[in-house]
Amino acid sequence: MARPGRRQTGARRTTPRRDRRVRHDGDLVAVLARTAREVEAAAARGRVTPSVRTRFQAVALLLREERARVQAAPGSDGSRAEQLKRLDGVATVLATTAVRDAGLLALLGEDAVVTDAARSLRREILRDLGVEPAPEEPAPAPAEAVPAGPDRRVVPQSVVSRQLANPFLAPDFSALPQRPARPRRLAGWELLGPLFTSFERAGAGAPACMDLPVPTSRFTPAGLELMPHQGQVVAAAAGGHRTFLLADEPGLGKTAQALLAAEAAGAHPLLVVVPNVVKTNWAREAARWTPHRRATVVQGDGETVDGFADVVVVNYEVLDRHVGWLGDFGFRGIVVDEAHFIKNKGSQRSRHVLELSARLRSLGRTPLLMALTGTPLINDVDDFRAIWQFLGWIDDDAPLGELLDALEDTGLTPADRGFSAAARQCVIDLGIVRRRKADVAADIPARRIADLPVELDGPVGRSIRAAERDLVRRMVAQYETALAARSSGTAAGEVDAELVRRVARSELKDAATGTGENVFATMRRIGRAKAGLAADYAAQLARSAGKVVFFAKHVDVMDAAEEALARQGVRYASIRGDQTPRARQASVDAFTTDPEVAVAVCSLTAAGVGLNLQVASNVVLAELSWTDAEQTQAIDRSHRIGQTEPVTAWRIIAAQTIDARVAELVDSKAGLAARALDGSDEPAGAPNDVQVEVLVALLTDALREAAGPGDLAAV
Repeated sequence: MARPGRRQTGARRTTPRRDRRVRHDGDLVAVLARTAREVEAAAARGRVTPSVRTRFQAVALLLREERARVQAAPGSDGSRAEQLKRLDGVATVLATTAVRDAGLLALLGEDAVVTDAARSLRREILRDLGVEPAPEEPAPAPAEAVPAGPDRRVVPQSVVSRQLANPFLAPDFSALPQRPARPRRLAGWELLGPLFTSFERAGAGAPACMDLPVPTSRFTPAGLELMPHQGQVVAAAAGGHRTFLLADEPGLGKTAQALLAAEAAGAHPLLVVVPNVVKTNWAREAARWTPHRRATVVQGDGETVDGFADVVVVNYEVLDRHVGWLGDFGFRGIVVDEAHFIKNKGSQRSRHVLELSARLRSLGRTPLLMALTGTPLINDVDDFRAIWQFLGWIDDDAPLGELLDALEDTGLTPADRGFSAAARQCVIDLGIVRRRKADVAADIPARRIADLPVELDGPVGRSIRAAERDLVRRMVAQYETALAARSSGTAAGEVDAELVRRVARSELKDAATGTGENVFATMRRIGRAKAGLAADYAAQLARSAGKVVFFAKHVDVMDAAEEALARQGVRYASIRGDQTPRARQASVDAFTTDPEVAVAVCSLTAAGVGLNLQVASNVVLAELSWTDAEQTQAIDRSHRIGQTEPVTAWRIIAAQTIDARVAELVDSKAGLAARALDGSDEPAGAPNDVQVEVLVALLTDALREAAGPGDLAAV
């Protein structure tokens, strides 16, 4: 029987979709092949929508299941081989299609999260073939999702001290007036699906950005200046807005916006949850933009945590150990950086972040909640789900509070034609902020360098710091020997600057002609240690802002970076000094013309000149140059005629190592070449200038830290 209200024409009958049986002659492989070709055609047109990804994943699931069934089924070897050959043909189509889109490639991974839509489509295909799907067993919880046991949880001693210093109990907000109940016109409607779909169907380039007020600089510390687009978010927080999905492109200063928004909202103490690679940078930026606030970084089990800090920075990887005391700390705001890390709601880190947010909102306050990501969507609009839940806009089943009220106020239901656009705007107005570099080009300089300090932890970091100490001890010994051989000695406690410089030059000469552990070997080891972190950051940039140029000095650093990119499914072009001109041009062409090639991994010396890579506006400098000129040449591969966006160069710097010294000294020499060209008598800097100055600085610091000449050997 047809549905009520449906018109029947002749003998044709319309039946509910769930009851239809499409005739496929029982040939599952033919259905999979046809669907795979449809996905391939969509990818070739650049139209990889969420529904296309759903079909892709459903085919991949059925392909694996059918292969396992054929291999286990009785029958002749010839028949089995023929079936497997057909399945291999479908698998080849999927594989060649996946290389066109990083999101599709991620769906082929063994750890890819299977969406509900893909499971539903899989069941529908099987039923259309007359096969009743077997009941699905619940997927086993991944290892990451196992909660940390009581023996794993820690409470830093300084946090215990803070708790003891505050004898007051947490306030009881149960008596606060509740939101008045409203008649719910949308009661009974399923709303989350239409809300997500409203973003999938957003057309005509409709911007996803809330209306923002006039920018303010009232909370900016003296000596610093906010760009206008940054000041708008701070002004919104000052005006009472408390939830933000801040999805600006990389390079637009989301960190400063979040820190000053917390200042404007009075949201201290503030919890900041970040990836490990940017943890050190957040602490540094907190000290810069809110210098009157104490910031602390949670490392390992938290032995060094300052329990009285105003800003607590913790990385996702150790959140499981600290979620207990973090929930009781009394935070008034949470910032989640690279918020797409929590998109898998079954993961441990996602559950912990959502738990902290829910606990903070349950106290009856209106906390500041900010999700920062340049990549709010990776595979599907469903990636919004966890982020919106963190912000308190939805729960597992329905919109909450302010969002539900806004949907009610539209006067529409999901059955109405204008609901999709109105619902999308309701969500945007809750706090979605998205600006591109091109949108705010007038705000930012055409070319700028942003330093990203990283911590080198573990055995590698300890080994590098030990090598630096050995280098310093060797120079101290040389200095002491030369000092003792003098007929007229230097006064006790004084450092002979000329002698220090001679020792540094001698060490540099030995390093240039010898082997073993020296300043050049140490810098190379630092480069290798940073390679994975730098590649991870380049991958993040590529996903959120488009093509990225990645520079390194050494071949082994390039190799390590390329391996890290390959593991993440990021396609790259390699531009090296040992390539033939033809191979080199092929790599350049692949990067500049193929939309799927996201990163150009370049040799700093071989690719630093003579190339036009202005298709990218983000440059990652994984290893530092000894001169500002070489660094500038590399950046100018992107910052050149034809570039339509401001260029940001991200220098990855190993904190608390010689790497940081090199960065400071290169910057101090940056103006020499320009002054020389303008007629100054001061010569332009050369590589060995910085190399000598680095050694001079290391030796001088060691000598000054010593209590006296007799204690120098203890350095």
